Amino acid sequence: MPDSPVLVITGASTGIGAATARRAAQFDYRVVLAARSEGKLAALAEELGGPERALAVRCDVTSWDDQQALVAAARERFGRLDAFLANAGFGAKRGFLEESVEHWKSMIDTNIYGAALSIRACLAHFREQKSGHVLLTSSVAGRRVLPGSLYSCTKHAVTAMGEALRQEVAETGIKVTLIEPGAVDTPFFDDRPTNALVDDDIARAVMFALTQPPHVDVNEILVRPIQQPL
Repeated sequence: MPDSPVLVITGASTGIGAATARRAAQFDYRVVLAARSEGKLAALAEELGGPERALAVRCDVTSWDDQQALVAAARERFGRLDAFLANAGFGAKRGFLEESVEHWKSMIDTNIYGAALSIRACLAHFREQKSGHVLLTSSVAGRRVLPGSLYSCTKHAVTAMGEALRQEVAETGIKVTLIEPGAVDTPFFDDRPTNALVDDDIARAVMFALTQPPHVDVNEILVRPIQQPL
């Protein structure tokens, strides 16, 4: 067990984050679960095997102090850190006259600034050990602009961030992967989509990237449900 790899996941309390934690546990990963919902995190950590297998850490990804504390907690509990999935994020209604400006700011802070802080929090450690894997949850909306969607704009920024990081660490042992889901039936949506993927579909894509040989870096995984036209 001390040799089992350690994966940190933000936005781990529900949806893709929780599904990835469950799937990673099947691959003998120890997981550090981060979100603002402490009750859900604690229940998931217990489900995945308790203190020896899973650690729940309350984390607001827009807080630099919280992100630093998250990485420190992972290393203190498990003695290592191998991968970090920056998954926290949320959306908004399409239309530049929709939503409040406060909602916009919170979304931008979480989806873009939060992802950048996650990179910053784990990168120094990965550079020191000359290995590690940074995964960022973007979206098909980060590849194709959607009408009136500020959310799409934030995910374009995450996609660019992933490529910028890949180029920065290209000559090191650090891997970078963008995970780009199409429509997924998760609590992310107020109106649940039909003909959608399920969260475990994305979790399996994450694990595909994580379980490649050391010399293989899967940089982008775009996953759509088979009937999604955009």
